[in-house]
Amino acid sequence: MSKLDLIGSSEKFRAVLDRIDMVAPVDSAVMIQGETGTGKEVIAQAIHQASPRRHSPFVAVNCAAIPSALLESELFGHERGAFTGAVAQTMGRFQSADRGTLFLDEIGDLPLDLQPKLLRVLQEMQIERLGSGRTIQLDVRVVAATNQDLWRMVQYRKFRADLYFRLNVFPITLPPLRERKDDIPFLVEHFVQKFARRQGKSIDCIPEEIMEVLVYHDWPGNIRELQNVVERAVIITKGPVLELQVAELMAHSAGSTAIKTLADAERAHIVATLEATNWVIGGRHGAATQLGLPRTTLITMMQRHRIFRETSAHPAETPELRAETYDRFFVPVPRARSQGSCSVQEPEDTDRVYQQSSPARRTAGGE
Repeated sequence: MSKLDLIGSSEKFRAVLDRIDMVAPVDSAVMIQGETGTGKEVIAQAIHQASPRRHSPFVAVNCAAIPSALLESELFGHERGAFTGAVAQTMGRFQSADRGTLFLDEIGDLPLDLQPKLLRVLQEMQIERLGSGRTIQLDVRVVAATNQDLWRMVQYRKFRADLYFRLNVFPITLPPLRERKDDIPFLVEHFVQKFARRQGKSIDCIPEEIMEVLVYHDWPGNIRELQNVVERAVIITKGPVLELQVAELMAHSAGSTAIKTLADAERAHIVATLEATNWVIGGRHGAATQLGLPRTTLITMMQRHRIFRETSAHPAETPELRAETYDRFFVPVPRARSQGSCSVQEPEDTDRVYQQSSPARRTAGGE
């Protein structure tokens, strides 16, 4: 795929094209980062096609799609008899990409035990097939891609720092489709013509109201989602005017725009985790453990986001009263305690989420 096939003229996409121009002529490693569906492999192919290696192979490997036990053999190859089932010598992806470009997609899913071996290959440009002691010299340009935050994975020791710095020589960050809405009409027209030709149809009109819906949709699946929606629209179109199930797309859009800020996303994630743990905060299986937070930190975050588990209201209690008294009576379910010779039986789960208490309940409880 040539660089001319890249569609878009928005400012953010032009910045991506400029970075392709800068890095393509050299052999430095490239790290492409972006959400799923933003076209990371297309950008990797564009780098290859604009480089002096364009006449040599472009080999793609999805590190998440190959089982860990087979990935080393897939990358470096193996000799006959190297392991059970190795009935013939096999050339790995690195050797297949010799003098060309190797694209390592989903690099964040590369197993930790394989990362030192990949690092050595990148440093020395030499491989040894499994079951062989012979070193093979290679000339490969490596482009990696991920939709994960690799630097954060490095900090949590889920990805090696030395491998990260080896791969991240020249980073390219792809903007999500919602940040390049000016490009959507061009992409829609491209996909309509592409799928119309494939299906033997002639579609020469895209209604303005349909284009408006497509432009203002948030596209959480980015270009891949847009492509699928357009292909579906072409399938159901019976004449020269594009047809689209607008109601379905708008309903999806309404559901996907609920979270707008980082605080909204944090609150939604905490609530989802609490619901998944039946609103248990502490303990090995509690929400704090699942979120990787100290119990007290999670409680503080819940107070800041005003997260509490709804309980049945007292008959004399109104929603307005609950809202008014929330901050003053946000108290934890008490633990078991002794009162004289009697012991007050508490719920078995003492780490359940803070619950809302009303003045009426506190009076009834004698507190």
